[in-house]
Amino acid sequence: MTDADLTGVRVAIANWRDPWHPQAGGAERYAWMMARGLVSRGARVTFLTARAPGQSRRDSRDGIAIVRLGGRFTVYPLVLAAVLTHRRSYDAVIDCQNGLPFLTPLVLPAHTPAVLVVHHVHTEQFGVHFPAWAAWLGRFLEGPVSRAVYRRCQAVAVSPSTIAAMRERLHWTGPIELIPNGCSPPAGSGGAGSGPAGAADSSLVWVGRLVRHKRAELVLDVAERLGVPIDVVGRGPESASLAVAVEARGLGGLVRLRGFLSEAEKQAVVARSLLHLNTSSGEGWGLCVLEAAAAGVPTVAFDVEGLRDAVLDGRTGWLVRDGAVLADVVDQALKELSDPARRAEVAAACRAWAARFDWDRSAAQLAALLS
Repeated sequence: MTDADLTGVRVAIANWRDPWHPQAGGAERYAWMMARGLVSRGARVTFLTARAPGQSRRDSRDGIAIVRLGGRFTVYPLVLAAVLTHRRSYDAVIDCQNGLPFLTPLVLPAHTPAVLVVHHVHTEQFGVHFPAWAAWLGRFLEGPVSRAVYRRCQAVAVSPSTIAAMRERLHWTGPIELIPNGCSPPAGSGGAGSGPAGAADSSLVWVGRLVRHKRAELVLDVAERLGVPIDVVGRGPESASLAVAVEARGLGGLVRLRGFLSEAEKQAVVARSLLHLNTSSGEGWGLCVLEAAAAGVPTVAFDVEGLRDAVLDGRTGWLVRDGAVLADVVDQALKELSDPARRAEVAAACRAWAARFDWDRSAAQLAALLS
C-alpha cells in the first residue's frame, strides 16, 4: 500500500475524551495515535473532545489542535454545533462512536466525508451503566439512528468481533474496514515477562479503568483462593467500592490497589508480573492485553468480544470459556508458567504477536481511506 500524502488536508477528529482526561482509556489512545499518524502525513488535525475539570478549553500537542467542549453528555451537542459552525473548515471528519454517536454527517456539506470509527457495540453495556429508559435511548441512538445517519459513510472497526457485532446486532449494511490498534514497544523490561531468567516476583497484574463492565472485583476471588498477590492498576468510579471490598475480605496484603500510574510506572509493574488478568465483559479489542504481550506477559481473559481477538488461546494467554471459573483458569495458567521452558515459549509468542501491530501502519490505513 502506497502511503497517502495528506499535505494541507484539514481533518477534525471527534472523540468524547482526550488521552489526558482522567477517565481516558484505549479508545482515547487509538484516536490520538491516529491523529498523530495523520499529522505525520501532512494533515492539519483538530481534536474535538470533552473538557474535564482543570483542563484548558484549547490546547496543542504533537502538532494537533485540541478543542475541549462540554462534559460526559453535553460534549455531543456541543461538538456537533462546533462542526456545524466550522463545517467549511474541514475536508474530512473522523467520527468516533463510543456508544453514542456525534452524528456529524447531519451538519457536514455533502462533499465532506465522515469516517465512523467504532470500537465495540454497547447494546449490553448500556444496561449495566444506565437505568432502563436511558439504556433504551442509548441502544436506539447506537442502532437505528446511527444506521440512518451514517448509511453512506465508510465505517472503521478495530477488531473482527466489532465487525461481527455491527453486522449482527446493529444490522449495519455499509462498508466496514478493519483498522486494528497498534502497540508501542515497552520502554524496557526485565521481570517475569522477560522469560525465566528475569523473574522478579510471582505477582499478577490487572490494568484498566475501574468501571462496572470491567469487573475488577473478580480478581478478589482469584487472590483469595490461590493466595497470589495481584496489582490493580487504574482509576475510575468503581475505585472506592473496590477498596471497600478488599478491606472487607481482608485481602489488603494480597490485592494492591495502585491507582493511576504513569506510563513508565505501569509498564514496569506489568513487565515484572507473571500473568496479566482482564475480567471485562466485553471490549473492542483490549489494548492492555497487547501492551502486556509486548512485555512478554500473557493474559487470562474471558472469551468475549474483542478479548477473544486479542488473546490467542493457549499461545499468548488463556480464555475463560462459558461455564469455566476464572480462578481455575488462572491456576492452570500458573501451573504451565511454572515450567521455565513453557514460560519462555509463551513469552516469545506474546512478543511476536504484539509485534504484528503497529500504530503507524494503522494510521496509514486510515490515511488511505481519507485520500
